[in-house]
Amino acid sequence: MKKTMFLLITLCIIGSAPVNSQSLFKKVAGSMKDELLGTKKTKTDPEPACACSDAELIVSLNGGKLQIDYKEADISTMDDGSLLIKDRLTGKYYIIKDGVTTGPLSEGDKRLSGFDQTENKSDPGAALMIKYGSYISKSGEKYMINFGGKQYGPFAQIYSFVMPKSGDKFAAQVVDNIATTEAEGKKMEEEMKNAKTDQEKMDLAMQYSQQMGQKLLQSGGAASIIPKIVSNVPGVVSNMTGFQNGAINGNVKYDEIVLTAYNKINDLSGKTLIALKTENYGATDVFVNTSNTKYAVYNYGTITFSDGTSLANLFNPHLVKAGSQVYLAYMYYSPKKNAMMQCKIPW
Repeated sequence: MKKTMFLLITLCIIGSAPVNSQSLFKKVAGSMKDELLGTKKTKTDPEPACACSDAELIVSLNGGKLQIDYKEADISTMDDGSLLIKDRLTGKYYIIKDGVTTGPLSEGDKRLSGFDQTENKSDPGAALMIKYGSYISKSGEKYMINFGGKQYGPFAQIYSFVMPKSGDKFAAQVVDNIATTEAEGKKMEEEMKNAKTDQEKMDLAMQYSQQMGQKLLQSGGAASIIPKIVSNVPGVVSNMTGFQNGAINGNVKYDEIVLTAYNKINDLSGKTLIALKTENYGATDVFVNTSNTKYAVYNYGTITFSDGTSLANLFNPHLVKAGSQVYLAYMYYSPKKNAMMQCKIPW
């Protein structure tokens, strides 16, 4: 009854309004009528420009276990093709594999252990052990790598460990020795904090300096604290000098490990596979095609190709293989289907 009265009043106002105002009132009244009578239609946003005609359905958001806002989700792809989705609003996790969704899962759930990407800046080796426990172990204060029946180490620290999809090779960035362990560093900080005078602080600093120098001499000199690469790939370059911002990476080329630098992508022997354009210097998410003739850079939802073309409004770019063909795959949100979809570009 209230809705009907409100609508009649609105129509009366329109009837008494000046002619030049009636068109606007009619639009407003029409909208109000739809709202009051429950006949208003919801407008669906258009599909993004990156959508493709042969897109694959990854996961529907229309119900079931997974009901999240994709804009508030973190997504990562595992080597076996499964996805880990984190809902930032609730802190819950979902695992999607072969079309089956597992979740919601809470932090610490054992089923998340294989996905663990936890950073531990003071001891990155400890974080890597969580994900690569089959290959990285600790012996006393140092780390060991066991791969393909061969043992590598001991290392004072493992900064990164990369193993591509085939699982037949690895590369790790390590250091043989460190000047001070985490425990020694904490002890030094505490003693410096408790020093009562500047002279005491200077004496402690001198003492620490002598201790570190002695330790270095006993463990092989300054060269033993310089990071290096170890790998079962033949001919790998161990010294990273000359590779500005160099890092090992298993996501740049399908099933290969490369050495990325500020302005180029190299194989593990140091040979340049492809040079980056000036505007792409320092890019972190780079994908090089099989023939090393082109590359793509991902940044804030946009893939930009080395030929200058680009695709926007997408996420989670990654390399996949079907049969003998390698693809650069990416995902996007489809408003029409209310689902996460995937496109693949021959790569």
